[in-house]
Amino acid sequence: MNGNPPVRPPQPLAALAPLGEPAWLVGGAVRDELLGRPSVDLDVVVDGSAPELARRLARTAGAHAFVLSEAFGAWRVLARDRAWRIDLIELAGGTIEADLARRDLAVNAIARPLAGGGLIDPFGGQADLAARRLRMVGPRSFVEDPLRVIRLARLRAELDFALDPATAAAALASAPALAGVSPERVLAELIQIVSGPRPVLGLLTMEHVGAMAAVLPEVLALRGVQQSRFHHLDVHDHTLATLEHVIEVTHEPVRWFGPAAGELAQVLAEPLANELTRGQALRFGAIFHDIAKPLTRGVLPDGRVSFIGHDQAGGELAGAILTRLRASDRLAAHVAALTRHHLRLGFLVHERPLDRRTVYRYLTATQPVSVDVTVVSVADRLATLGDGSERAVELHLELARELLPAALRFRAAPPRPPVRGDELAAALEIAPGPLLGPLLAELTEAAYAGEVQDAAQAFALARELLAGR
Repeated sequence: MNGNPPVRPPQPLAALAPLGEPAWLVGGAVRDELLGRPSVDLDVVVDGSAPELARRLARTAGAHAFVLSEAFGAWRVLARDRAWRIDLIELAGGTIEADLARRDLAVNAIARPLAGGGLIDPFGGQADLAARRLRMVGPRSFVEDPLRVIRLARLRAELDFALDPATAAAALASAPALAGVSPERVLAELIQIVSGPRPVLGLLTMEHVGAMAAVLPEVLALRGVQQSRFHHLDVHDHTLATLEHVIEVTHEPVRWFGPAAGELAQVLAEPLANELTRGQALRFGAIFHDIAKPLTRGVLPDGRVSFIGHDQAGGELAGAILTRLRASDRLAAHVAALTRHHLRLGFLVHERPLDRRTVYRYLTATQPVSVDVTVVSVADRLATLGDGSERAVELHLELARELLPAALRFRAAPPRPPVRGDELAAALEIAPGPLLGPLLAELTEAAYAGEVQDAAQAFALARELLAGR
């Protein structure tokens, strides 16, 4: 604990005390209060009717109330501006001590009576907070809900606490049962780990307690897959290094992208899907960018290790994994595209200086992730420190700084054909049909390259292209 004064809960919490039923603030909110961390996501146990208290609180606070779980008597009260939420759960076991005994970790099994009085801490949670330790409440903590195995990894990464050895062993024993947990619950915890402050620690802890083998075996399969002399790490450790560099690059965009950093930061702050921003989704791109390397590893006749096609196969696999976890179609497609295109910028390094047509083809091929995948490619390159890496990193960064402003402009104002389809059909004296689309695409590329300045030039080029076909 850091000695800071307790964080004052949202004012609506105080409105619960006079509603006439015993109530206790429990779980992570008390833990965070003791750590001096702000919390607007509160769990309250009530010795009464959760639906009735939720409705009364919502009326008092001008908020929304709705059921979370009929089976567990849980209701949520959500501020209209979503600035806070309070989950009301009916008391289990007859006493607050019995209710706390059903929780996962001692640091989450502390209660504060809303009517006043001292903390209720039957399992030594305050001592564990002082020792910066995560320890289970009882031997059945993970048996009762195997999702707690992943939550243990998430809390370790969030708090940077040590794992009690007996707790880690119990989690490991229960990890196979994660196969029976709904994918939506697994994904929610995984998103919190990946978007949290220490995602690498969270992923390594998932491995340590068996959660990775149960829910993301494809990531675990990266361990020990050796690469060529241009890599200094196996695929697993390279993947984690890429994730660390994604975080570094997005936290310090000015260092890596100079004047384009401000606009890049705005793009990465945009909401994407599954409550992730585009910047947070880059972390999933890092985790999955080489996911198909174990499937595509080969050795060429000269002895070199190769992973031919791992980008395309990886795009399919990344999308399939996220679909299996019930991610939104948008997130699955976005991460699949990051994986599929992560090599494209590197392929262009030795073609510099790039002409406008090459730039256009890069940007169109990587849409709608051209900005995002440029950042992922930089992180991937920074994590590749084998033979000749110093010059390779320098060249890659130079090209990324050249292409990122173009990608930002392309995204903000996508190039349009220099003439409309009906105008082109009339000028060529052809009927609208399948010929027009490819012709308009070629005219757009020519206009981007500066080879077509007006409609007359566009029609002339179209006639040449049509004659060639």
